[in-house]
Amino acid sequence: MPMDAREIERLIKASFPDADVSIRDLAGDGDHFAAHVVSSAFAGKSRVQQHQMVYEALGGRMGGVLHALALTTSAPKD
Repeated sequence: MPMDAREIERLIKASFPDADVSIRDLAGDGDHFAAHVVSSAFAGKSRVQQHQMVYEALGGRMGGVLHALALTTSAPKD
């Protein structure tokens, strides 16, 4: 069963309430998404650490219910 873009956003915002999240379904199949996440929680973290934080927020769904996620993350610009 594919994952809904709203559910991805909900999970991310549950972990990062201040996040600005945009989700795109890349293939229209509910399996391949792109997400852009901006959160102050990412300040001072490497890109790898930021991505790990988002994967953790998704609660193990990557590679299962959520097949593919092209992820870009950043801290807000001052």
